Amino acid sequence: MDLSKDVKYVKGVGEARAKILNKLGIYTLEDLIMYYPRTYEDRSMVKSLNDVQDGDEVLIKATVVTRMNIITTRNRRMTICKMLVRDETDVCEVVWYNQPYLKQRFKIGEEYNFFGKISKKTGHIVMQSPVFDREGLKNNTGKIIPLYPLTYGISQNQIRKIIENGLGLVKEKLDESLPEYVLNEYKLMNLNSATHKIHFPENFEEFEKARFRLAFEELLTMQLLLLDLKNKCLQKQTGIQFDKNVHMSDVINELPFKLTKAQIRALGEIDNDMEQDKVMNRLLQGDVGSRKDCSCDYSSI
Repeated sequence: MDLSKDVKYVKGVGEARAKILNKLGIYTLEDLIMYYPRTYEDRSMVKSLNDVQDGDEVLIKATVVTRMNIITTRNRRMTICKMLVRDETDVCEVVWYNQPYLKQRFKIGEEYNFFGKISKKTGHIVMQSPVFDREGLKNNTGKIIPLYPLTYGISQNQIRKIIENGLGLVKEKLDESLPEYVLNEYKLMNLNSATHKIHFPENFEEFEKARFRLAFEELLTMQLLLLDLKNKCLQKQTGIQFDKNVHMSDVINELPFKLTKAQIRALGEIDNDMEQDKVMNRLLQGDVGSRKDCSCDYSSI
């Protein structure tokens, strides 16, 4: 699989949209499938209308009971589209703005899934600008929806479809980067599954497993690179080798306070490093007020 393939060749992209994706740092197929969601929206749990609260973002399953009424404002710059739907518990008014073409999308008596924000005042339930599917479909509702960082000129629906097309190109074709014994020992998803599930998980348990797998590999790679850098540094560079006859106790005894066992141990390790001909590369870590500066003073003698 050629992951360096230009993103413009992915279905649904082309020259113009490729330039928009470039603004997001997406230039290749690899960039595309590694452009992970910033968050997720759970559109899988249906809620009854009598259970919704003002401000809720919910999924309702309801039947259309009136034709869509389209109102044009006086200046003709806005159209307001309204219709009533109901479930077994209550009635809801559904509202869209500047989308009169939706009138052809609904039929009285048919059931749809609507996901949107609820406004509930004086007992009147209104859902503003929801996404929807006819019952039985799961294009926009009935599942967990990934939400991506965007730029001007591309919508969530568009980038989701493009990423889905990109994943279709690499389906089961990514070379596994971790040894099998590591996958087994840490119970990790394989790379192909994790790459797909981080974008389109069936549930949040799948998402957590995918994220853990990808984060594990990222941290492992970073640790291996740091270890390699350390080994190269130790092999190529020599440091100042201090006299072993200098006694650390001479400095400790001059301090106006008594050191803890942990402080003495840290000083001992620093002292041992300074007596070697290797470059010392050490991080001294401690809580605020633990007198780290005293140990650091010694290490710079």
